[in-house]
Amino acid sequence: MESELRRGTVIDPDVAAETDEKLWREDEGGDHSGWFCVRTDPFPCPAPGCSFVADFMTAAHLVLVWEERDDPNLLWHAQRAKEVGRNPRIVSYESPFGPSASYYAWEAAGRPVHGVKGRPTPTEK
Repeated sequence: MESELRRGTVIDPDVAAETDEKLWREDEGGDHSGWFCVRTDPFPCPAPGCSFVADFMTAAHLVLVWEERDDPNLLWHAQRAKEVGRNPRIVSYESPFGPSASYYAWEAAGRPVHGVKGRPTPTEK
C-alpha cells in the first residue's frame, strides 16, 4: 500500500515521535484560525536526515503564527525569508496548513528548532 506524500508531511517515524512530544505546551488546543503566517516556496528541514519539507515559516515543524498581520516580528521574518530567496507571502492561517504555534510562545520556550540543540541552561553547564 503506497501512501501519498505531500509537502509538510513527516515521513520518518523517529521525527514524527519527536514532533509529537511537543516542545512547548502553552499553545496546546489553541485555535489559530484567522491568525497570520508566512507562506514560502518549499524548503527542507535543516536537520540532518529529516525529510520534512515546509511551505511556511516553521519551528520544530509547527507553522509559526502571529495574531496581527502587521506584527513587527512577522514582518521581520518575512523580510529575512525574502533575503534568502524563499518568496514569502503573508497569509491567513488555516488548520489544514498543519499544526501551529504562536511565535511568542515559541520565543518564550527558547526558540526550539528541530535538529538544533539549544544553548545549555546555567544548570546544564
